[in-house]
Amino acid sequence: MINCGEKWVTVVIMFHGEYPYSIDLKGRVPVPPRFREELKEGVVLSQGIDKCITVYPVSEWEKIAAKLAALSITQLNSRRLKRRTSSRTYSLSLDGQGRVMVPPLLREYIGIKNEVTIVGNINCLEIWARDAWEAEKAVTDEQFVEIAETVKMPE
Repeated sequence: MINCGEKWVTVVIMFHGEYPYSIDLKGRVPVPPRFREELKEGVVLSQGIDKCITVYPVSEWEKIAAKLAALSITQLNSRRLKRRTSSRTYSLSLDGQGRVMVPPLLREYIGIKNEVTIVGNINCLEIWARDAWEAEKAVTDEQFVEIAETVKMPE
């Protein structure tokens, strides 16, 4: 939150755009320079629900982790969701050149070979294998009007 005169305003991290990169032999991928400042305290990489890797600032991941921690321990699907999410999540730092090392388990999950696309998704970034992103983008573009008509925005 920041003080804007007479009231406090919540600052929302805003990740947007798409950025093509190559992943190096050590599994490192550059973070788009425009977002490095927001991620200087570290990042949390997690296996996404779609075939991508989500890259959260620590502050955003803490919000998700709190919601996961609040799930019931007596419900099987809650336990499974928590277990799957936490076992495939990594806290990392950017190196001196603004790159993040993508763990082998996550690289394997999304099928990264060499080319990736980093996609802004408002409060996180997503890392997609380039061909998977192109396929997802084609489906979304084709169905965009129908998607927009069925999604209810919070008020």
